[in-house]
Amino acid sequence: MDSSKAKEPQYQSGFGNYFRSTDPRCPDALPEGQNNPQMCPYGLYAEQLSGTAFTAPRETNKRTWFYRIRPSVIHRPFAKYEHAGFPDTYTDVAPNPNQLRWKPFPIPSSDSPVDFVDGIRTICGAGEPSVRHGCAVHIYACNASMENKAFYSSDGDFLIVPQQGTLRIRTEFGDMIVEPNEICVIQLGMRFQVLVDGPSRGYILEVFDSHFQLPNLGVIGANGLANPQDFWTPVAAFEEKEETYKIVNKFQGFLFVAEQDHSPFDVVAWHGNYVPYKYALENFVVVNTVSVDHIDPSIFTVLTCPSDKPGTAIADFVIFPPRWGVAEHTFRPPYYHRNCMSEFMGLIKGNYEAKEGGFQPGGASLHSIGTPHGPDALAFEKASRADLKPERVADNTMAFMFESSLSLKVTHYGNTDCRAVDEKYYECWKPLKKYFDPNSRDVKLT
Repeated sequence: MDSSKAKEPQYQSGFGNYFRSTDPRCPDALPEGQNNPQMCPYGLYAEQLSGTAFTAPRETNKRTWFYRIRPSVIHRPFAKYEHAGFPDTYTDVAPNPNQLRWKPFPIPSSDSPVDFVDGIRTICGAGEPSVRHGCAVHIYACNASMENKAFYSSDGDFLIVPQQGTLRIRTEFGDMIVEPNEICVIQLGMRFQVLVDGPSRGYILEVFDSHFQLPNLGVIGANGLANPQDFWTPVAAFEEKEETYKIVNKFQGFLFVAEQDHSPFDVVAWHGNYVPYKYALENFVVVNTVSVDHIDPSIFTVLTCPSDKPGTAIADFVIFPPRWGVAEHTFRPPYYHRNCMSEFMGLIKGNYEAKEGGFQPGGASLHSIGTPHGPDALAFEKASRADLKPERVADNTMAFMFESSLSLKVTHYGNTDCRAVDEKYYECWKPLKKYFDPNSRDVKLT
């Protein structure tokens, strides 16, 4: 991608808004009063993309009307798409309750061009997209742009977290540029194309049940965490190309491809509340303790996909951004714990405060339901001896977590094929010493 020649994307702000957008090359392309008039302005076709059932309550009903040069129904039949990583299921793999950590996932060599679609690999997941329940964690590693190719998932929403390399994402709604330390969400059914300037790598959280939303704020009040005004959705920018395009569809965990003779990004205008969007993680408003005890990581939730069980998520997207540590008389890093949730962590940049050694940008870890985890020995020693004055935490660092109430199972790729598993991860806790002294209540670390 030659970004110097690419048109700079335009955006609208807000989360959950009902947007209207028209490419300025065709003013007044949106019909007045009717979604589907007998003849649309400029001879366009009307097409609706639904994100919820037609009968969903008004406050949760998601849909967008496209006004496009040709309807998306014009394509040849779908056939199997040959892909080294799909399907890589987690249903036929033996469970593994151990703490798992991966070194940085490999990026293709420069003499082997791999685009975003061909660079996706599934690491772990749970559930089944055909019954619309569950989630999956993927990584992508690529070094080439998608040429005359588009992709969409019929299984769920994609939350994309770039770790290396800037992505220019062309969608039916318009274009977005998404850099490391930003995220974007491409919802179910939305077609998109990823253009890159060079080696690129990142993480994907796919949810099958519903859509991501902002978490409730409760006693925090009206403002805080991720604020709606800091989310951006693209403005219409159509592409009129009479060339062969491949449309790749993720359907029930398999990939299929169909060809068509025109660009799928030919939407001249659109209106609706079912949209792709991006968010800069640096805009997150941190809420933290100023008294005692490490606060629960739920306070760092950016987006959530709730389950039918109140207060429990199919998946949360949680970040650990730069902030002040001010807690008094307490052990400040994350405490040792066993959880009823699955925790998949990744690192965009820097050094995670509880694992400053082996946890590397572009790598990951998985702590499963009931599996104990917490700070490594070095982090424990350091925090236990620290002078508890106010100090900055995680400067120049951005770690994140995909947390799920589901018990995630690791795929063949995640277990062995990626060749990135850190077999010595468990050793980071081995140096933890015994400090117990039944004759002294106030033990000091020496």
